[in-house]
This record gives sequence, C-alpha cells and structure tokens, in this order.
Amino acid sequence: MRYLDEFRDPELAARLFDEIRRRVTRPWALMEVCGGQTHAIIRNGIDQLLPPEIELIHGPGCPVCVTPLEMIDKALAIAARPEVTFCSFGDMLRVPGSSYDLFRVKSEGGDIRIVYSPLDAVRLAQQRPDREVVFFAIGFETTAPANAMAAAQARRLGLKNFSMLVSHVLVPPAIAAIMEAPDCRVQGFLAAGHVCSVMGTNEYGPLAARYRVPIVVTGFEPLDVLEGIRRSVIQLEEGRAELENSYARAVRPEGNPAAIAMLEEIFEVSDRGWRGIGTIPRSGWRLRESYRDLDAEARFMVSGMRTVESPICRSGDVLQGRIKPHDCPAFGKACTPRTPLGATMVSSEGACAAYFQYGRFIRADSVGVTA
Repeated sequence: MRYLDEFRDPELAARLFDEIRRRVTRPWALMEVCGGQTHAIIRNGIDQLLPPEIELIHGPGCPVCVTPLEMIDKALAIAARPEVTFCSFGDMLRVPGSSYDLFRVKSEGGDIRIVYSPLDAVRLAQQRPDREVVFFAIGFETTAPANAMAAAQARRLGLKNFSMLVSHVLVPPAIAAIMEAPDCRVQGFLAAGHVCSVMGTNEYGPLAARYRVPIVVTGFEPLDVLEGIRRSVIQLEEGRAELENSYARAVRPEGNPAAIAMLEEIFEVSDRGWRGIGTIPRSGWRLRESYRDLDAEARFMVSGMRTVESPICRSGDVLQGRIKPHDCPAFGKACTPRTPLGATMVSSEGACAAYFQYGRFIRADSVGVTA
C-alpha cells in the first residue's frame, strides 16, 4: 500500500480500501457531484486504488464548467462596455466564450477586476459612483448566500451603479436530470458536503427513494471520499437506496437557516441552462422581481446571443459522465490549460484540468495500476 503514504491517516485509508474490496461482489458505478471531490480523487489516485469493480464517474459539479456559453458571451459583451467595471472570481477569466475570454477583453482595455468576495464589488461601487460595477455571480448553492448578501447590501446602501450577472445552479435538479437520462449508468451518488452545509439534506432523501439510488453526503479530504464510497458500496451490496450523511461534522439536516432565509429573500427558482447539458427545469436561481433592478442582463440588454461551441471539444460529455477527459481526442493536444477549448480544462475544479495536472493521459487499466 505504498501509494497510501499521501493520505493523512494511511492505516485508516488501508482499512477503508480493504473493507470496500471485501464488500464488493459486482460492478458498481458511483458519481461524485463536486469538482473538489473529483480533484481529491484524481490527485490521490483513489480511482486507481479501488477494486476494478468500482467505477467513479465525474459529474457536473464544477460551477465554472456548467456556466452556459451564452452567459459567458453576455459577460464578455458587458465587460467590453467602456462605462463598466466588471468584477469576477479569477477562474472565470480564462473560460472561453464563443470566440475569446475575459482576459482578452482585459488586454484590450476592459476594466476587469478579480475579487475575492462579492462584497469587494459592492465596496468598489461605493468608491466609484462614476462607474457601472457588475459582479459575475455564478456557482452552486455554496456561493449563493454571499452573492445574496451583496445584493442586500447594495440595496441597503442605495447603490444605483451596482448590478449582478446571475448564473446560479442547483444540485438536486441536476441529479434528477442525470438519473432520467436514457443512457444513465449511475448507481450511487457522493453528494457535495459544502452544498448540504448550506441547504441541508432534506431534498436528497426523496431523490434517493424516487430513483432507487444511494446518496451519501461526503466531504473533500481523501478519507472523506473513501468513507463516502464505502457507505455507497455497502448500501448497493445490501440492496438499499437511502440518504446517508458521512459529513456530520459540517452538515445538519436543516442546513444553515440564516443563509436559506437570505437566499429566499433575494432569489427565486427558475429554469437554467447548463453548459454541455442544456436547460434543466427549475435548476437555478434568478433575482426576484423586487431585486430585478440589480439584474445586469436587463440593465445592459444583453440577449439573443448566438453561441458557437468548439466542434472537437467533448466537455459536455465529460460533464455528464459519459466519457473520461482522456477519452476526448482534443485532450492534451488541441486542448490544454494554455489553449482551452472548454471550461472543464481551465476551471480549478474541472475534471479535464485535474486529469491534465496529474498526468492522466491514458486509462489506468491500460497500465495496470494497483495498490
């Protein structure tokens, strides 16, 4: 077990791997929903150390990767306007739109700022009343409370020059869409612990029951991921399909009531497009009517964008778990972190970025990797 030296507790890791091996009697396919878990799996070689019966499928858990191409093009159009200061987290700047990215806009004179909190953009709007300050509000339920707080703070301060380009997506509808796909192979889910720390677990039990699929709320350390896999395998081998919380140190069934109340005040559920997947009904948030004056899409009238995806990039299939990154013919060749064709190659949580960073250019089973 020399490959286990990188784990925080190698002895515990070895016991978890051994129990999974003893329990498994047939092939099972599990999907981790979060891109952070994907990177933990690939960085630590968890998928290579598991018995061959266990396949880990990488799901659409990277918020940058699933931001639709149309939304990226809207961001580019807004950011290029001379009166706009466009604020974003850093990993969005290299996400390709139909023909270029936000770094290109910045190099051509656009006022683009990397911020570490949406409240940084609110403060900038206070300091620069002569500028239209726009914050690119993307992400799953994890980042949404801070973005909602920014909207509430801007309203409290009476700022007229602050707005948000909102592209928030929700995990439970994505799980339902994956399970309802005709070619779905997923038999169990590792749910994202940080999402559940905000929203709680109440939506996941009905999903487990409806689709007869185990859902285990899981953390992000290698041992957390292993424990989630262990619990999923036990359920599958015993013929159970239940919700389990293996991340109880951070997740409560009710979630964070204060954050949920803030979200309900600012946002309302809406249909949302997912890059590489398409529109999933009621899978996102938009600003409520009472906060619609902060909507950058309406303020700058960006609509009707014609988008063009790369014809050789298969990041949509990667996001849906249909292929692994190294199964795409462009991976590591036409598509690299310096010349990305899809968002999965540039995001810090993208599956393609993980495979490239950790040298996964060929399938593990072709080189006989074992523990």
